[in-house]
Amino acid sequence: MESQVITVGLDGSPESRAAAQWAADEADRRQAVLRLLHAWILLAAQAPDTSPDLDQNAAVRQLVEQVANEVRERHPHLQIMEDLVGAEAEVALLQAAAESRMLVLGSRALAPWESFALGDTSLAVVGRAEVPVVLVRGGGHTEPPRKQSTDAGPPVAEPRVVAGVSLNGPCDPLLAFAFDTAANRGLPLQVVHGRALPVHAYAPWGIEPEVAEEVVKEAEEKLRETLLPWRERFPDVPVRLTVLPESPTRAVVQAVSGAELLAVGRRRHRPFLAPRVGPVAHAAIHHVRCPVVVIAHD
Repeated sequence: MESQVITVGLDGSPESRAAAQWAADEADRRQAVLRLLHAWILLAAQAPDTSPDLDQNAAVRQLVEQVANEVRERHPHLQIMEDLVGAEAEVALLQAAAESRMLVLGSRALAPWESFALGDTSLAVVGRAEVPVVLVRGGGHTEPPRKQSTDAGPPVAEPRVVAGVSLNGPCDPLLAFAFDTAANRGLPLQVVHGRALPVHAYAPWGIEPEVAEEVVKEAEEKLRETLLPWRERFPDVPVRLTVLPESPTRAVVQAVSGAELLAVGRRRHRPFLAPRVGPVAHAAIHHVRCPVVVIAHD
């Protein structure tokens, strides 16, 4: 039986507070329990009758209580668990993920020179958690429309769920989450696929349009075939296909404007010494402003 708990990690940052509100909205929508978790390795053991002035955990306890009160203002009937854990954040979050339906974390955009640093806790958790991990920025919940290249067409700004899909192998957990979320929110689903052009598509005067059109058409046909069982399972979810003659990373990042949520996949089994998170998920985590959910699949 799937857990009915959605856990959010709190560290006091504006991003983690935004993550708590996003997680509360999602828990209310899914009729789940919201777990507010703060992990601190120096958390002290306290007797139940410890007076407030002697409570060494007073500051972190107050943080969790404040966020709980903020959440209750918007969701007065939501069931909330307040949890303080004496452990390293990564260890506590992975344990919480194993007990949850979804894990939600705050995330900040990185400057370009920082975007290749893979050592932060959030990315380590994303690369190991088996449940969907959602990363939420501080501030707004959607990606603002941006100017797109001529090849990509005009910006698509209506609220929707976006899924970046590879055709190199099965991605059923990713599609299941994307279709279920779109149905749950009553939103259309945009499925994005980027297909890099072969070498012979490039000529001294530019790109051969016939070759690009053939590549896109072939990818569209394969994508329709992949989505067919999911469209039959979710007949009420409007689906739009976007296949771009770009690298998968560029295609996903440029197609997400106006989205409420971007879903991308993470392969469980990657080559030895390769990063746990692939280039598409890595770019989305660091550069996309709407909430990003990373889903492990084979």
